[in-house]
Parts: sequence; structure tokens; C-alpha cells
Amino acid sequence: MRVPGGNVKLIRPISVAALFLLCVPHSFGQAASSFEPFDRWSAAVVSGNQASLAALYSNNPPAQNQTPAGKTVDPSEEPMFWSALASKGLSDFDPKILSMTRPQPGEVALVLRLEFKLKSSSGAQPFTVEGTQVWIQEGSAWRIAMTQRSGLDASPTFRLPEPAKPNTALYPPPEDAQKEIDTALVAASKDRKRVILVFGANWCYDCHVLDTTFRSKQFAATVAANYHVVHINVGDEGDQNLDLAEKFGVPLKGHVRIPSLAVLDPDGKVVYAQKNGEFDDSVKLAPADVAAFLKKWAPPRA
Repeated sequence: MRVPGGNVKLIRPISVAALFLLCVPHSFGQAASSFEPFDRWSAAVVSGNQASLAALYSNNPPAQNQTPAGKTVDPSEEPMFWSALASKGLSDFDPKILSMTRPQPGEVALVLRLEFKLKSSSGAQPFTVEGTQVWIQEGSAWRIAMTQRSGLDASPTFRLPEPAKPNTALYPPPEDAQKEIDTALVAASKDRKRVILVFGANWCYDCHVLDTTFRSKQFAATVAANYHVVHINVGDEGDQNLDLAEKFGVPLKGHVRIPSLAVLDPDGKVVYAQKNGEFDDSVKLAPADVAAFLKKWAPPRA
């Protein structure tokens, strides 16, 4: 996954953090994996209840929506789009919260991946919409003040395991990066493992897929036996800890592609640094690719 920056072109999946970045302060609140108003929104999508959906969007001022066709403040646009899916044979609706932050009291920002199926002449077909919602508290009620969504895209086929429920606290705050690395190197010096640095962000679905793969039944034992894994947060705009990436030989400045990996010896020496986006698109990866990587860079054993 690439993120906005300079002349970088967005590739699949798009960076849906963009609206959040423009709308709310860049501070990290307590991470969570569920949000009750969003659960009600999801239920209204499944039922196709346009009135229930409309009640969840701010009207004064009207919610600002960024769609593939452009910006709009039409209060009916989002409720119409989502409620219409039910009439198209919506099934298997699986909304995933990738990132949940509380920039300030009374605000919640969600980065989402919404997976579902729609009927077609050849049967139910899988689709994905990526998006962002910024919720604000209006009295005792929560309403959506700003949104962004991608197009209705055919879902890609992953060969790596996907997270059933992404860990919205997978990447700690960017300012914790050096401390996390130092802690891992101390541990590695004791157990003679190597350290994998994974530069990424909570809003990056490919980052969640890679983490799920490392933790899967197929790879968890190999990872635990040979590595300490450190997640380095590049921030909401992909502009943090880039100097740290450069230090370890991972060229992210000007063309942020995540997740990007480096492997360190216990003394901090770099033994591998990702140069060409080898891990930034999990659709392209197979379990054999991950197995080969983990085997090649495992620490030598006496």
C-alpha cells in the first residue's frame, strides 16, 4: 500500500486515511475495536433502511462526503448509496475497523474496510469498499460529520490469511518507535534471535494481513523461534519515522510503500532491508513467499 505524498500514485488498496487527515488533529487516543454507533450504521446497511441511515448523519451542518465522483454535502447521497445495496442482494456484510482514534473529546475517526457480496447473473460476487468516517457527538447522540469512500470494487483474492477482526492497536504511537526497537534488541541479545522491523500503520490493510500471517498457525512458531517483531508507525500521513526507515536502509521518503521490512541482528546491524515494495501488496504474496523470507533471514544456529 502506498500513501499520499509528493507525486506518489495511490495503488490498491487506496489510502482511505486522507479525509481523516484533513479533518481532525493528529493525536492518538485509546485504541478500540468496536464502536456502538457504527454497529447501528452497519445494521441499517444490512436492512436497507435509508431513514435509519440518514438519522446517523449530521444535518446541521450537513455531513461532508468524499465519493469517487467528488465532494458533496447532499445529505441523502450516503444513505442512498448504502441502503441501495440491500435491493442488490447484499449478503455476507463484513465491516472491518482498521483504525479507530479519538482525536479529541466528542470525536471518533474510523478507517474502514467493508466487504460484502451482491447478487449477479452468475451468483453472489464479492465486493469491497474502503472508507473513512468521522463521527461527532451531538448531545447524547453520535452522528457522522465527514466520510470518504472508494469505488465499489471487486474483492481481490488473498492467498495469505486475512484478519477476522483487525487489531486497531497493532501499531503503537509513532513516537514510541525507538523505544520499541531498543527493547527488541535487548531481548534479541539475550535469546540470539533477529528483529524484524515492520514499517506500517493501523489504517493499512496489507499491514494487518501480514501481521495475521505471522501469527497464523502456519508461521507463528517459526516467527516466535527466530524473531522479535516490531511495528513502526509511519503516521496518519505516512510522514513519520521515515528518517528511522532510512537509517535501516528502507527507502520510504517520497514513495511510502507499506508494509516495508528490515531485519536486524541483535547488535542492530541490518541484514535485510526492503527496497522494492516486496511486502506492500499482500494480494501478490503467497505463503511460500513468506516461508522463504522467514527461512532465509532466520539467525544462524550453531
